[in-house]
Amino acid sequence: MIARVRIHPLCLALLAPLFLVTGCTWFDWLPWIGDDEEDDDKADEPTPLVEFPAEADIERVWRASIGDGLGRKYLRLNPAVVADRVYAADAYGVVEARNRFDGRRLWRVQVDEPDSRAFYKFWDRRDPAFLTGGVGVGDGRVLVGTTRGEVIALDAADGRVLWRSPVSSEVLARPVADDDIVVVQTGDGRITLLEGDDGALRWSFDTQVPVLTLRGTAAPVLRDGLVYAGFATGKIVAIRAEDGQPVWEQRVMLPEGRSELDRMVDVDSTPLVGRSFIFAVSYQGRIRAFRRSDGAPIWEQDASSFLDLAEGYGQVYVVSEDDVVRAIDQGDAVVVWEQEALRNRRLSSPLAFGNYVLVGDDEGYLHVIAQSDGRFVARRKIGGSGLRSGMIEADGTVYVLSNDGRLEALEIRRRG
Repeated sequence: MIARVRIHPLCLALLAPLFLVTGCTWFDWLPWIGDDEEDDDKADEPTPLVEFPAEADIERVWRASIGDGLGRKYLRLNPAVVADRVYAADAYGVVEARNRFDGRRLWRVQVDEPDSRAFYKFWDRRDPAFLTGGVGVGDGRVLVGTTRGEVIALDAADGRVLWRSPVSSEVLARPVADDDIVVVQTGDGRITLLEGDDGALRWSFDTQVPVLTLRGTAAPVLRDGLVYAGFATGKIVAIRAEDGQPVWEQRVMLPEGRSELDRMVDVDSTPLVGRSFIFAVSYQGRIRAFRRSDGAPIWEQDASSFLDLAEGYGQVYVVSEDDVVRAIDQGDAVVVWEQEALRNRRLSSPLAFGNYVLVGDDEGYLHVIAQSDGRFVARRKIGGSGLRSGMIEADGTVYVLSNDGRLEALEIRRRG
């Protein structure tokens, strides 16, 4: 006997919009629904992992859990290392300091609480994550930013909140600090410089924001009294830290196309600042090298990426939007090698050190690639939740934060 369920007309009225929004996908589990439609484009499917002769092993030194992870908002909260400590945060307000050699917790603070939701909003699946910018460190402070438009500075020694400073919009990249100043880039296209001792505003630099942009911003870079920052307009700007005056600006990519989608050229990758040159890459655009002194263009190469760059062996490493890893010669823009075997695996930003380039993927695998020729050297699955945040290395130890909040210290040891 089939049980009958009576649904009140008011309930039907409330549920109707769900059917209208979800459409036929609500019934995709039925075998006769969608038979006339083609399968998803296999070109967009993650490339299956290939076997290779391992030349090194990825060994775990220690592992710890940091809060409740990164949530569902595609957040990237990189860990940070200073002296004998590693700092990490989750998306819901937890910030921790741990001994970087053995993982022992030194302090843990909850800087704020997620927005509460009443029990009757059980259908509201919005992620209450609010810690979106971090982790920044400098001058004895640990810095995080929020979707609520606030920068929070903690004492690096014990986690005490030193100050809170409101800014103009949500903070989607880690704040940076040096010489007793803090620089923050917000989602409304503004660079703000705060005083390090109390968070007071010194100046702000404003740019126009296109109609349609990626949800994210590049973290600014502080170097030799200048702030280097990329914007959703496709430009990179050098700003004098003392007074907020622009020194030079250059376009990484000019918006092209008829639709706003086609014209998206966000520079969401943190500028890579070297001794004499600066490198920047845009979404749906190119990677370009500029002279640091005056911003004069040196070379360019077609590329599309929203992930940070890395450098080593005289090369710049870029992960394209379709997850092809490329090594480009810093001097003449020649593509030295390409690694396509990780295509569509939703890679993290690359980390280059020693002889290796490291990237994580959405299935939780950490891949080690040789800087010399792009061949695979080692691989290890860190966890099933995926690796989205950038990694950091100190004295040969790599610190990786997985999407579910697992912080791991790893070492790469060559075989034989």
